[in-house]
Amino acid sequence: MNKFLKLSFLVLFISSSLFSQQISKEDYKRAVSYMYANYNNKTAFNLTTNVNWFEDKSGIWFIDYSKNAKTYKTVNFKNGKVTELFDHAKFSQEFSKFTKDTIAFNDISISDVESSKDGIQFKYKNKKYQLDTKKFEFSKVEEEKKEERNEFETKSPDGKWIAFVRDYNLFIKSVDDKEEHQLTTDGKKDYEYATWYGWYDKMEGENGDRPKHFYVDWSPDSKFLKTDVLDFRNAEKMYLLDWSIDSLYKPKLMTYFRGSPGDTSMVHVQPVVFNVEKKKQLDVNLPKQTHINSVTTQWTEKSSELIARIPERGYQKEEVNLIDLNSNTSKNLISEISKTNIDDFRFVQFEGQNKLVFLSQRSGWRQLYECDFVGNIKAITKGDFVINDVKYLDEENGDVYFMASGVDAQMNPYHQQLYKVDVKGKMELLTPEKTHHEVNFSEDGAHFVDAYSTISIPTKTVLRKSKSGRIVVQLTQADISHFTSQGFESPEVFHLIAKDKKTKIYGAFWKPSNFDATKSYPIIDATYTGPHTQRFPKSFNLSFSEQSLAELGFIVVRIDGLGTSGRSKEFLGHSYKNMGKNLEDHVLAIEHLANKHSFINKDKVGIYGHSAGGFDTGRALLAFPDFYKVGVASSADHDFRMEKAWWPEMYMGWPVDESYEAASNITNAKNLKGKLLLVHGGIDENVNPSATFKLAEAFVNADKEFDLLILPSQRHGYTGKARNYFIKKRWNYFVEHLKNENPVWDFSWE
Repeated sequence: MNKFLKLSFLVLFISSSLFSQQISKEDYKRAVSYMYANYNNKTAFNLTTNVNWFEDKSGIWFIDYSKNAKTYKTVNFKNGKVTELFDHAKFSQEFSKFTKDTIAFNDISISDVESSKDGIQFKYKNKKYQLDTKKFEFSKVEEEKKEERNEFETKSPDGKWIAFVRDYNLFIKSVDDKEEHQLTTDGKKDYEYATWYGWYDKMEGENGDRPKHFYVDWSPDSKFLKTDVLDFRNAEKMYLLDWSIDSLYKPKLMTYFRGSPGDTSMVHVQPVVFNVEKKKQLDVNLPKQTHINSVTTQWTEKSSELIARIPERGYQKEEVNLIDLNSNTSKNLISEISKTNIDDFRFVQFEGQNKLVFLSQRSGWRQLYECDFVGNIKAITKGDFVINDVKYLDEENGDVYFMASGVDAQMNPYHQQLYKVDVKGKMELLTPEKTHHEVNFSEDGAHFVDAYSTISIPTKTVLRKSKSGRIVVQLTQADISHFTSQGFESPEVFHLIAKDKKTKIYGAFWKPSNFDATKSYPIIDATYTGPHTQRFPKSFNLSFSEQSLAELGFIVVRIDGLGTSGRSKEFLGHSYKNMGKNLEDHVLAIEHLANKHSFINKDKVGIYGHSAGGFDTGRALLAFPDFYKVGVASSADHDFRMEKAWWPEMYMGWPVDESYEAASNITNAKNLKGKLLLVHGGIDENVNPSATFKLAEAFVNADKEFDLLILPSQRHGYTGKARNYFIKKRWNYFVEHLKNENPVWDFSWE
């Protein structure tokens, strides 16, 4: 009897322990509280601050958020002090009387604020008002009626000509006497002048009309006119069936022009230029190319000169040429060549100096170069660091302001700081704080706003002088005390050596706010190895980015392995023609974390991702089936041969070869062991659903169990109820299959 009682007690104890560990509605409530719509400036404040520059260059305005207040503030550049834009209690009282609306003093909602002679002007409910801040009197402002503009015609800068299209041909018309001149005669449907290719131009049915577009570009002195002629005659389409229209009981066929990797049957674009005085097309030597590598042009300060950017298909060579329309000559200024690919090549004109500033990885690191209009090139910066972006050109002094990362070898290589470089190549650091900086320059370049932080250091937003970087005044500081009081801790940053045995890679992981180090947690890889971007959470506003899922009892990790952006050319090159192996560093990183932390269960590894991250997710369960056990792949490009042409050709190469086959999730479907949920929007014209359906068919043919969710009304990004439904499905898929617990379906999103 005594043994029986002991055994019964043991069974009850074990049952009680198991029951107490089951996920609860309280866990979901915490998860929901970490969703952006629920915390942004409601329980977490000033994670980002939108600073607005007055048009008269006198100062700025912004909103400072706190628990009980929403305060409009301003800084006048003359005194450099933060003051309230107006008396909020008085504004609430008087403006409520004026509009006959009830406006709470701590919830005023106005926009488009501008300084004026007697106070400020602003918009409220799309109407414009004036506040005389001395008399504190309101008045309505009658807005000037905008001249009705025909979006399918454009007036020349000198006001003498109007360019327009009729029957797919380009015309110009004299403003004075209305006389028309037909500049082209061979235009027709599908061979169309003065239009542009719309990436999301959907048509109804097989022969539906493409949305109308109009594009011409006048030279500054109105002597020349340039545009494109688009050739759709041999272009193939992609197809969608829209099942989501309630009033229709048959799906609507949607088509759009889109080439796949290796296609020649694509939309082609031919630049054309006209001499306005002679009413004649010029014979410029600019090639007709596909829409994914079409020629782009811009005028120089000299009206008869064009700068033409000419990328070759395959993204291994780009040229920048200077075209002289008077002499009909072309001079090569820049030739950019790569054995892998040229990604995100950019240049800007330095006005008044007949030169370009451009970013190039030709040294192995992304650096700044300048090129004059003779074709002489010199490096402006040199070093083993990355220049991320040019933020401002001081054309009077010749200074270039830019963001760079990795200059200080002691800092995290993803954290960016602002530098200035002069004509002699002398670099000056303007944001010395050893954090990540995000800057926004005033139009005149005299000031910039700097929001600096790390994933664990709260954002400070300050106003600085551009020439020196001196802080004028602090504007706001982030506040997440509501969450830290409930146990939230910032994500933990880590690093390890990558698969090449030499390169340090970085990541960060999130823990639930009720974390218990004595427990064992499944770990989920929040993945995106698309080579054009990176996942490391650089700034404080990303502190909560994976916290919702972590609250359901997981460790959630982000990793940047070899092959992603923001580091050296060699680092990026690891993924070229090799994206099927991008997750090898993720496996190393998760094993590294599990060996270091006993609370991570490396036998329970999940993964999720969207788009290229969705490809990663499918790849994880097919290439590493004994490591990754559960995955949710949304809107994924599971086979790059079925994708839009530019992205795979940039990162997997052109022409299409056996590397595409090797990287395909579809051809590896037989390897599936774990639980995989495939999700796609039914009308996704960015990543067509076809590859998800094809992978589903491959699983069926391989007799593999999987799950499929189609969101009929959704495009590439999910919105509204469909987005919440998808998040709920993703959360619960991991709760059920990675934690082996019963998920909760009915919970509040508020």
